[in-house]
Amino acid sequence: MNNGSKYLSLEFIQVPPTTGKVPKGLIVALHGWGANAEDLASLAPFLNLPDYQFLFPNAPFAHPYSPMGRAWYDLSAENMYKGLAESRQLLTDWLLSLESSTGVPLSRTVLSGFSQGGAMTLDVGLKLPLAGLIVMSGYLHPGAVPDATSTTTASPPVLIMHGRYDQVVPLRAALQAKETLELLEIAVQYYEFDMGHEIQLPMLELIRNFVVNTQVTTE
Repeated sequence: MNNGSKYLSLEFIQVPPTTGKVPKGLIVALHGWGANAEDLASLAPFLNLPDYQFLFPNAPFAHPYSPMGRAWYDLSAENMYKGLAESRQLLTDWLLSLESSTGVPLSRTVLSGFSQGGAMTLDVGLKLPLAGLIVMSGYLHPGAVPDATSTTTASPPVLIMHGRYDQVVPLRAALQAKETLELLEIAVQYYEFDMGHEIQLPMLELIRNFVVNTQVTTE
C-alpha cells in the first residue's frame, strides 16, 4: 500500500491487485466529510476483488473541526458548497489522468463514495464514461444531474445504498436521487438497510456483485 502518492493535487492511497497481475479494473472510493482516505481503504480486503486496483483519494480541503479530517467542500450554513467547484474540477482532472498512470480506461473504472463522497460520485461520475457509480449514504447536489440534451456520454449505471435511520443524510435524499436518475432513464439499483449513517458488511457483497457485473458488461 502506498500512502504517499500525489497526482494533480489529489493525494491518495493505492492498493494494487493482490494477484500481482495487471489490474482488471479500478475502484475509486471517496470518503465523507471529516474523514480521510484511510477511512475507506480499510474496506478493500473485505470486498474480495483481488483482480482490481483500489484508489482512495484525500479530499483537497482541511476539515474545520478535525485535524486529520478532509472535506470536498464546506457544509456550514454560511459557506454551504464553498469549494465544490474546485473539488469537482480536481476530481474530474484526476480521474481523466488515471488511464495514463494505471493503464486502465474509465470504461473499466468504478467510482464510489460515502456521504459527501457519494454526492461527489454522482456530481462528477454522471458526466464521465465510467463503468459504474456506487453511492453509500449519499445525495444529489443541486444541479448535479447532467442535461440529457447537452451530453453525448451515456451515464453509467448506479448502485445506491442507504440506511433507513440515517440522521445525517436522511433517507429521502437517497429516494430523491433514485427517482431523479430513473426519470433520466439511468439504470439504478437501490437498497435500504436497517442502519444509520454507516457502512455494514451486507453492503460489501452488493458492491462486489455490482463491480463484477459492470465488468462483464464492459468486456
